[in-house]
Order: sequence, then structure tokens, then C-alpha cells
Amino acid sequence: MSETFTLVITGAPYSSQAPQTALGFAKAAVDAGHQIDRVFLYGDGVHLASALCAPPSDETHWPDEWSRFLTQHKIPGMACIASALRRGLVNETEQKRYELPSANLRAPFEIAGLGEWVEGRIKSTRTLYFHAGD
Repeated sequence: MSETFTLVITGAPYSSQAPQTALGFAKAAVDAGHQIDRVFLYGDGVHLASALCAPPSDETHWPDEWSRFLTQHKIPGMACIASALRRGLVNETEQKRYELPSANLRAPFEIAGLGEWVEGRIKSTRTLYFHAGD
């Protein structure tokens, strides 16, 4: 039986395994015929949507990996607006609103409110959380 998942990532790339583990799960789920309704980034997880991330060339570029996966499978990627603004992640709309020098949201991610997280919980069979851990 096919399931639909909403994934919530709260851990930042390079300081937690949350984005890597979530991507491994997402790929396995899609390969098994399941659907990912959306990926919602919250807290430090929003760093995954930054266009300014530039890891060393011998490390996996997790924001690029996620962008490719989301684009390939047409899965919405959403960054919580409150978490994003606190951490300096903005799209062009927020850049203009706050008169900031530039926007740095990586495509295909979008800025979204918690309503998107709630909608994902309603539409999905399961919501899975990938935290930073302690």
C-alpha cells in the first residue's frame, strides 16, 4: 500500500545528520512507490535552503542534493518564514520588505508559514521529523 509522507527537517546541514538521513529516506520512499507531499524546513533546518552555502569540494553539497531531488520529483520544499528570517534566509519579497541587500533562497525552496506544515500533516499518511539530535 502506497503512503504519502510530509518530511520536517529541523537540523542544519554540516552540523547534524538530519538532512542526510531525510534525503536517504525520501529517495528510498520514492523508489518504493510512496509519495512525498512536501518537505518543510524548520528551525536550523532552513539552512538547507540557503543559496550561499559553499562546502569544500570534497564534501557532499546537501543543499544542491536536496534541490535536485525536489526538482526531479516535483516535491514542494518549504522553509518556515519565522525560522528563515531569524537565520538570515530571505526570498526576494522579504528582501524588499526588510530592505536587505540581497535574497539568498535556493530554488526550488519557497518561504512558507506554519499553515503549510499543518496542511502537510492533514494531507499525508505520515509526518516524519528529522531532528538534529543532542
